[in-house]
Amino acid sequence: METAAAIALALPYPPFSTTRRRRLERVCLTKGEAGSVAVEQPQPTKEKIALLKIGTRGSLLALAQAYETRNKLMSAHSELAEDGAIQIVIIKTTGDRIRTQPLADIGGKGLFTKEIDEALLNGQIDIAVHSMKDVPTYLPDKTILPCNLPREDVRDAFISFTAPSLAHLPHGSLVGTASLRRKSQILHKCPYLNVLENFRGNVDTRLTKLNEGVVQATILALAGLKRLNMTENVTSILSIEDMLPAVAQGAIGIACRSNDHKMVEYIAALNHEETRLAVVCERAFLHILNGSCRTPIAGYASRNEDGDCLFRGLVASPDGTCVLETSRVGPYTVEDMIEMGKDAGKELLSQAGPNFFSI
Repeated sequence: METAAAIALALPYPPFSTTRRRRLERVCLTKGEAGSVAVEQPQPTKEKIALLKIGTRGSLLALAQAYETRNKLMSAHSELAEDGAIQIVIIKTTGDRIRTQPLADIGGKGLFTKEIDEALLNGQIDIAVHSMKDVPTYLPDKTILPCNLPREDVRDAFISFTAPSLAHLPHGSLVGTASLRRKSQILHKCPYLNVLENFRGNVDTRLTKLNEGVVQATILALAGLKRLNMTENVTSILSIEDMLPAVAQGAIGIACRSNDHKMVEYIAALNHEETRLAVVCERAFLHILNGSCRTPIAGYASRNEDGDCLFRGLVASPDGTCVLETSRVGPYTVEDMIEMGKDAGKELLSQAGPNFFSI
């Protein structure tokens, strides 16, 4: 099957500027079966050949993460700080193309990573920048993900123009979310609320719908709002106890080809080991559960006051009537944390029973 080609789009200006928006209006889209790739119209001036191409989705949040990665690379490696040394390649994924259906219905894992992985394997990009919560627990052959940037705030943000918190919403209020994890935890604690679960789109789109009264409230990842400098929209922040985050929420991962030693060297300088170990623990938990895309799962590993790892895990029924939770404490080392994640997953699998994940 022919896949979409990824062609470099050099973006030397800030991701949120008017200039950027106008230039993107002049972009044409070449569509293939696997997705679409943004292609810059030919420029009259000859551009320098990039030393490194970063692959990313085209949303403002994805671009913010790509620019964060670019800036860190430029600071860590002098040869990458030169003009034109790094290019950013925008790749449209299946998850970006299909916006009218709930994520659970279009199914499967890798909705926001598959086309980027293909571009990486084809050599059209050198590294891929991902939101780690979008990355399946398996990686494509011949790729590795050895680097995580320092993790942002993992909590979720409550946004409403009519109520200060979930608990203050009137009975029957409609809360918009695209996350089954959030839906199940909302309904578990506030069964008198209703949830619109196909509340998809970028942050601006969701806020517009909220302002128009389509829903009375929504919940978004605080990490994304911080990276977009949009925290002024936050009504209140949900505690970890009130809303356990998604596995790897707030973490950025950088992948490359396993045999590309130069890229491994470049991104190794950016790795934040505490974040990487937490993500490894959470993904070990998710891997054991191997729930369908219709199974709400949450997991969070953090360092406690004693310097040990505290892991909390949760699985739930989509309607929130059944929520199973567990926790583990152990040394903050990779072997121990992987084992904690696996053991927690096995416990919840045993408690849930054989039919729980086929709901």
